[in-house]
Amino acid sequence: MVNRLADSTSPYLLQHADNPVHWWPWGDAAFEEARSRDVPVMLSVGYSSCHWCHVMAHESFEDEATADYLNAHFVSVKVDREERPDVDAVYMEAVQAATGQGGWPMTVFLTPQREPFYFGTYFPPEPRHGMPSFRQVLQGVRAAWADRREQVGEVAGRIVADLAGRSFADGAPHPPGGAELHAALMQLSRDYDTRHGGFGTAPKFPPSMVLEFLLRHHARTGSEAALQMARDTCDAMARGGIHDQLGGGFARYSVDRGWIVPHFEKMLYDNALLLRAYTHLWRADGSESARRVALGTADFMVRELRTAEGGFASALDADSETADGGRAEGAFYAWTPQQLAEVLGEEDAQLAAAHFGVTEEGTFEHGASVLRLPGDAVADAGRVEAVRAALFEARERRPRPERDDKVVAAWNGLAVAALAEAGALLDRPDLVEAATAAADLLVAVHLTPAGRLLRTSRDGTAGPNAGVLEDYGDVAEGFLTLYAVTGETAWLELAGQLLDAVLRHFTGDDGSLFDTADDAEQLIRRPQDPTDNAAPSGWTAAAGALLSYAAYTGSARHREAAERALGVITRLAGRVPRFVGWGLAVAEAALDGPREVAVVGPAGDPATAALHRTALMATAPGAVVAVGEPDPAAAPAAPDGQAQDGQAPDGQAQGGQVPDGQAPDGRWPDGGDAAPLLRGRPLLAGRPAAYVCRNFTCEVPTADADELAERLGVREAH
Repeated sequence: MVNRLADSTSPYLLQHADNPVHWWPWGDAAFEEARSRDVPVMLSVGYSSCHWCHVMAHESFEDEATADYLNAHFVSVKVDREERPDVDAVYMEAVQAATGQGGWPMTVFLTPQREPFYFGTYFPPEPRHGMPSFRQVLQGVRAAWADRREQVGEVAGRIVADLAGRSFADGAPHPPGGAELHAALMQLSRDYDTRHGGFGTAPKFPPSMVLEFLLRHHARTGSEAALQMARDTCDAMARGGIHDQLGGGFARYSVDRGWIVPHFEKMLYDNALLLRAYTHLWRADGSESARRVALGTADFMVRELRTAEGGFASALDADSETADGGRAEGAFYAWTPQQLAEVLGEEDAQLAAAHFGVTEEGTFEHGASVLRLPGDAVADAGRVEAVRAALFEARERRPRPERDDKVVAAWNGLAVAALAEAGALLDRPDLVEAATAAADLLVAVHLTPAGRLLRTSRDGTAGPNAGVLEDYGDVAEGFLTLYAVTGETAWLELAGQLLDAVLRHFTGDDGSLFDTADDAEQLIRRPQDPTDNAAPSGWTAAAGALLSYAAYTGSARHREAAERALGVITRLAGRVPRFVGWGLAVAEAALDGPREVAVVGPAGDPATAALHRTALMATAPGAVVAVGEPDPAAAPAAPDGQAQDGQAPDGQAQGGQVPDGQAPDGRWPDGGDAAPLLRGRPLLAGRPAAYVCRNFTCEVPTADADELAERLGVREAH
């Protein structure tokens, strides 16, 4: 018997390739081995930047005696949850149902038929804090398997039956309306931490998707309470230790309610979502702090997560090497007063300690502090910036945290959307270029000739695992955002291909969505979950992309699918709004229209560019923007907005609603090349023009960027 992980494409599995444990990757061969040996399966699920996964690996999986026991009495299967979110979701649901909590590393014992019967997360090498040791767990499971097999089978059968009976198919027949969205806001207000920002107590996670809902709700209703919760939470996180004050970007979560000490791993999805949230906050209220944080986060992503192939790596580890050659969480990021003095000298070290909250006692471990901004800004901003730059340069010489350099399709879709928008809104074309390069990689490596997605790649080579619903939803969202920013129709067409796959392979007869395709590997249950975790659920990500695509194309089929998917959010909005933030944000867009803005004019014309930028600055929830050349077949529009053919300027948008987004040959319904939203849009008296439509009704076109800004509620400061 041997360890079988050496050929894996997963950095997490490769971290375990030298363990004395005879690991198997997930697959039929492992379970056939368990059947032939008549032993249970020990399933261990984690990810490469997980601190406690490293701890358990060092304590137990690198221990020869523990490995010998595992090898003799179990088949051990190691799964990277980021490569196989479906496997993780199914067994995590069982863990949470049985224990009331979950987390990683996740440890589940299965029958050779893949049925779970005993659960846990991290187990220590010795009994500790009421937890049994890992060896005691192994011995207990072995004894139960040998002596109480019938009981084990009964437990496994009950668990599988319970999981099979769970369903989210009983949503409301309509998306959330104004009443449900107001109820969600009221519940969020009750959960809001008025002292520290955010929601709940500790540990506290960045509420990225709830922030998007709050900003959209403010834009639609004018609610100052919604804007204030978003603004104060963003400010508190930006000033806290969860925000990297030297290098930009955010850690995974804060271990305390005040955002002071983070769990130091940095995830692509968190930073992509927060980049978008801070960009949208700046768009809403002009906050210079939000702009600075957004650009710092974008620069971190490009500098530290971008791969040689143009994609974005999954994460940076929480742990790194210490001065004595060991490894510790946060070693790369924390500072002592002595370390500040060694880099800056005594005088500047005192300024840095005061500005960044570094104390003699320390706010973290071993007298070290996590840099944050606990007080008012120091008057000498130039001196502070010089200190920050010096500390950043010194930190760059420290041993770096390891990087999980696999490219996950869904999270790269989030990065594409965030970087494209930030680049366009914050005048950083290099960020749009980075978004385009990542999208190009997704098309070249992750998209199959059949129009299906592969979940991961590494070093430009695709992994073997099929994409799940979040991959399709988030990549489609990225492509649609890139289309809005660049006007390149190919991105809209590619999004349509992915969403057709969603309708064909992920959608149930009742309109509910499944996390895996109908032709994917069959697990003990087909996972489906509309609630957000660290990123938007596949369910709501797909609903949002379907809604936007319908607005661009007039497709009734895509609009109806989005509305059916949002029915479950109607049921959850007032009960658990913290866990359906993206669904609430999409519902805001559906309730608002969403607005459709078509900008036509010659490429390179400053007037076209001004109208396009103004349209992108619109805060209207989920507004879609198309830019392109005027339709040469359309009659010229008169200066007062009345069409030459007499069509009323507030009449139904040309083309109306069509049954499908694209014809069977992949072209648009009438065979044209331009996106449907741009059809029939002429210049206005020879000048570039913008057309604003909503619910199939269009306002008179305008050639004036200031007038367009007024219609779309764009802040004057822009």
